[in-house]
Amino acid sequence: MSQILTDLHLHLLHLKAISVTLKQVNLFKSGFLEKKWVQEIKTSTNALLLVNASQDEGSTRKIPQSLFGVSFEEINHAGVGGLWGELVSNRGFESGGRHSPSIIDPWSTIGNYSLVKVSTDLSSCFNRNPVALRMEVVCDTSSCPAGGVGVYNPGYWGMNIEKGKTYKFVVYIRSLNPINVTVSLTDSTGVQTLATVNIIANDVSNWKKMEVALEAKVTNHNSRLQLTTNRKGVIWFDQVSLMPMDTYKGHGYRNDLFKMVADLKPGFIRFPGGSYVEGNFLRNAYWWKDTVGPWEERSGHFNDIWSYWNDDGLGYFEFLQLAEDLGASPIWVLNSGFSHQEAIDASNITPFVQDALDGIEFARGDSNSTWGSIRANMGHIEPFNLKHVAIGNQDCQMPHYRANYLKFYDAIKKAYPDIKVISNCDGSSTQLDHPADLYDYHVYVNARTMLSMAHKFDLTSRIGPKAFVSEYAVVNDGGSGNLLAALAEAGFLIGIEKNSDIVDMASNAPLFLNANNKGFVPDAIVFDSYRAYGTPSYWMQRFFSVSNGATLLHSDLQSNSSDSLLASTILYQNPVDKNNYIRVKVLNYGSNQVNMKIAIKGLDPGLVDYSKSSKAVLSSTNVMDENSFQNPTKVSVVQSLIKKRRNDMNVVLPPNSLSSFDLLILSKDIVQIIAMNDVYMVLTCK
Repeated sequence: MSQILTDLHLHLLHLKAISVTLKQVNLFKSGFLEKKWVQEIKTSTNALLLVNASQDEGSTRKIPQSLFGVSFEEINHAGVGGLWGELVSNRGFESGGRHSPSIIDPWSTIGNYSLVKVSTDLSSCFNRNPVALRMEVVCDTSSCPAGGVGVYNPGYWGMNIEKGKTYKFVVYIRSLNPINVTVSLTDSTGVQTLATVNIIANDVSNWKKMEVALEAKVTNHNSRLQLTTNRKGVIWFDQVSLMPMDTYKGHGYRNDLFKMVADLKPGFIRFPGGSYVEGNFLRNAYWWKDTVGPWEERSGHFNDIWSYWNDDGLGYFEFLQLAEDLGASPIWVLNSGFSHQEAIDASNITPFVQDALDGIEFARGDSNSTWGSIRANMGHIEPFNLKHVAIGNQDCQMPHYRANYLKFYDAIKKAYPDIKVISNCDGSSTQLDHPADLYDYHVYVNARTMLSMAHKFDLTSRIGPKAFVSEYAVVNDGGSGNLLAALAEAGFLIGIEKNSDIVDMASNAPLFLNANNKGFVPDAIVFDSYRAYGTPSYWMQRFFSVSNGATLLHSDLQSNSSDSLLASTILYQNPVDKNNYIRVKVLNYGSNQVNMKIAIKGLDPGLVDYSKSSKAVLSSTNVMDENSFQNPTKVSVVQSLIKKRRNDMNVVLPPNSLSSFDLLILSKDIVQIIAMNDVYMVLTCK
């Protein structure tokens, strides 16, 4: 004990000197002085948060590296006309089905029927998507109107064309005569030309791929693509594409939307859905093999769950690439033999199981394997890091699910023992009756219920598979994404963070909403052709963006408003400056301001650099406030520096707010501190 006393370093605060006796040390260890100190604090504050930053056994726990991530579903035109950069809608003319003449919406003609006749036929050079556009020009150079006749495509509620940017145009074209086709980007009426180039060819009697670059001279967020000519004759078009040249890394993702997802620092990305995986009917389900290989040869399919055509430019390969670009683990949701209207039983499930095994081989197989070679030919020679597959989506109550699931589970584990298999059945209340590495849990409830679910996993058994909360959101009173919803979800996530020993992953859903296609609200990110903003829920999720792989510190919240106050504390390393920080997150779901004292035990006050410590607050004047294109940051995060001198902090929590306090730690070594009134005695851990 004498050696311990010689190692004591007394730090005097407020110029007050004090001697610390062995008896006082023992009193603190017994909890007597700590209780007295806590009682004194409670008399002058509305709430007290005690944080233990020491490295005592049981006071810390490592948070899973992939706890918080994102769940992508092709819903609300999230990918088609959203994250995926393709500007042409129905580029292969397949959306009307394989009959002739087919509906070609949203393509329209330039010139009346007496001048140009447009239909479709099955003359394409691509076997999987045989429909092509047939354009018969009746007029000639002397009788055609100025500018010629032809067709135009407005994209997805208008194309965003920006001055100075270059766009890659691709078309497959055929004609029995020489052609001179003008490719133009114009305003929505076709009057103002933003960019133009001519395609001239003498011999296109066989299908020929033509590529040109268009550099925009003018900006217009509601543009269209035009194909016109004044030469009499018949021209066939197919697979018409227009892509910005500045997509993320050239991988096809719209830069601003990619960045918004990346700013969440997701530990995983779940794809491609959702109900989208199943379809209303199996013929319209998501079948990964139809989405790989050259984009021109992909058949596309009708998304009958959310009622729009998908040309599958954003396919299985692109989802895996997206996960890699985000630095997130891919979570592949595969069809387990069900649509919303149909069910395949275990005796007929073998082709589905083989399809899943082939999909894993595509992602992980050697470049010489059957499906791995296709991936390699697409430009990714090395395997992707696929380690999770989910067997179906919300299928647990479907007939034959367990029997089908076991077929998938056994086959996948036999071929790939390291892959974690996710069941659709809920294991949070009772243990599963079948093997699984994780179970999928979805929750869509009102705000008050969501807040109460902060304690959902407190009593969940720590034995057995862990939870994957792949879809959560406040609905009904969440509006189009209001502060009330974000705060309730924050409470739920604080509970998940504190139960991260049993919850392995969690993600909000849906991720994206095209403002022109409000099929499901609320969502995290709202966009149109050129703008995007985060809903309050998006900004809330960013409070948890550094939690993955962090250390959870034990904290004890004492308040007379325990039903409206929630808090958690982590120790994390900032990936940018490589410094260590303590982040305290506190939710005030109540309508009154709260004065809180945050007291940190186990941390030398001299190790905190308050000049580089900060706080962030998400709040607004009304819990029903929402963001919009006109006011995208009405509800967003306000950041400021922390001003204080001591290790216990008095902070103000605004009503209806989420606050975080980031304290910069000057050393990687956390020290044990004994606190007594306004004097701190430091025992250096060696």
